[in-house]
Amino acid sequence: MSTGRLTARASGSLNGRVRAPGDKSISHRSLILGGVARGTTTISGLLEGADVLATAAAMRALGATVQRGDDGVWTVTGVPHLTSAAIDCGNSGTGARLLMGIVAGHDIRVTIDGDASLRTRPMARVTGPLGEMGARFEGDRLPMTVQGGSLRAIGYRLPVASAQVKSAILLAGLRAAGLTEVIEPEPTRDHTERMLRAFGVEVAVTDAADGRHVRLMGGQDLTGTTITVPGDPSSAAFPLVAALITPGSEVTVEGVLLNPLRTGLFETLVEMGADLKVINAREISGEPVGDLVARHSRLRGVSVPADRAPSMIDEYPILAMAAAFAEGDTHMDGLAELRVKESDRIALTARGLEACGVTVDERPDGMTVHGLGRAPAGGGLVHTHGDHRIAMAHLVLGLASTAPVTVDEPDMIATSFPGFVSLMASLGAAVTDA
Repeated sequence: MSTGRLTARASGSLNGRVRAPGDKSISHRSLILGGVARGTTTISGLLEGADVLATAAAMRALGATVQRGDDGVWTVTGVPHLTSAAIDCGNSGTGARLLMGIVAGHDIRVTIDGDASLRTRPMARVTGPLGEMGARFEGDRLPMTVQGGSLRAIGYRLPVASAQVKSAILLAGLRAAGLTEVIEPEPTRDHTERMLRAFGVEVAVTDAADGRHVRLMGGQDLTGTTITVPGDPSSAAFPLVAALITPGSEVTVEGVLLNPLRTGLFETLVEMGADLKVINAREISGEPVGDLVARHSRLRGVSVPADRAPSMIDEYPILAMAAAFAEGDTHMDGLAELRVKESDRIALTARGLEACGVTVDERPDGMTVHGLGRAPAGGGLVHTHGDHRIAMAHLVLGLASTAPVTVDEPDMIATSFPGFVSLMASLGAAVTDA
């Protein structure tokens, strides 16, 4: 891939069957839990993007054995006691925050760093509750040093819905004295709870009037297991939306994770009139999966409920591209989290669409895309600020716009979707070096 720019242009219908890269959330968790489990964990379908590879390197530095076989299957041999180290999480906020949780439970001193983007991202939402448990932190942003060990269990109500914060507390709770409880105001993705059970940990989840309660008792051992990582719904969204907005298209994405806490985008697209269907539904490694079939559709604007945001927080940029083609306005709220992702994704999505002839009203915690009911003009140069999802979303826009769309800094696409350009090309998409 070029280190300069990529351009997407209309090239006719998109057709074919593809498989999305492995789910990033599950990939991170499988490496981390495998690294502290007794015995060996085998992982098939691991996302081999830069973010996940940084987590693999971090677990090696902490003492686990992490290897990739020639067949693409990864093996992780865990260690009961992690070792002090300096680790680099690259661009991965998920990796950094989950590693803080697992490190906090060990009597070790670990320095966690990342790239320039990750160094700007807030960490207090994690260090606050972990500090209440007894972990000590030097610094409030990366690079940060963590001194773990001698934790006490806490009950903690999340001030805002966050699977990363919940997961960090639960991972620390594995080695805390007593019962750790996290109360969620709204349910967030539950991959940590599901995967902990796969490793033999007892996790209780109950719904009450004040939210969802997740509890685990400290001192439980993890046992190595076998994991098959399903396709990432956030990545599957790009070829699926491309098919929906490109006339004459029909695309199938196989083996996509359909965890109900991750399918908000697909639900929203159907509400917009998308011809989007699930076939071959099944369960793999404790997670529901299926094949998704998308056909070109005439879309209409909708109001997306704010309480749906946790189930599709990473998918709003690509939803905004679909909304640009829709008839009428699409309102999106409850998105304050997007301001502190790899970039300010509300602002960059709005600026990118405006550069391509689409009007967007931006709010502190949301945006409204004024759909055209037809193909946008395109023709813009989109400044991605190194954000992989901003880049891919606007490249999808360019596949059905009147004029080509160019994005800068495309190398960051590899953090979540290695092979994006070649996969889209296999469907007939024209994405080339600018």
